[in-house]
Amino acid sequence: MAKTYYTPNRRQLLGVFETEKAILAATRAAREGRYRIVDVHTPYAVHGLDRAMGLRPSRLPWAALLLGFIGAAFKVWFEYWTTGVSWPIDVGGKPFDSLPAFVPVTFEVMVLFAGVGTVFTFLIARRLLPGRSARLPHPDVTTDRFVIILEESDAAFDPVEVKALFRTLGAVEVLERETSEVVR
Repeated sequence: MAKTYYTPNRRQLLGVFETEKAILAATRAAREGRYRIVDVHTPYAVHGLDRAMGLRPSRLPWAALLLGFIGAAFKVWFEYWTTGVSWPIDVGGKPFDSLPAFVPVTFEVMVLFAGVGTVFTFLIARRLLPGRSARLPHPDVTTDRFVIILEESDAAFDPVEVKALFRTLGAVEVLERETSEVVR
């Protein structure tokens, strides 16, 4: 049986903005102020937000490349085995292990493995399992609002200062909440 630990409640401040320009400015200001950015929610992908948050480049393209190579290797092995070992049929005098004839289908299988495998890798990495409902920080974040969540990480975190920073950058709403996290 896994042990469950509860961390004490932590304060979070949510800044709600109306434009992507404002959320980019707020994210940069929060990063420059050395605040702990929990997450930034937007209704659509915002160009440059990952750099503003200081995120590392995603490793998902490497996973896609690896899965594509695995798919291609599996396809070459399977076609070689079926045409050269399991059921060798002489077609127009070609050798049974004619690798150039395998190229078109191998490419298609490689793309299939990379595409489908990348989707499943993403779902597993982000823990987006079927039936799990998303917890949104603000009800309008999927329509027209942009939300940044900052967390109190140490005693230097001043909520009044952060609220003033959000208001200066054009926040239409500033929310405060406490959260606890379950660590297993």
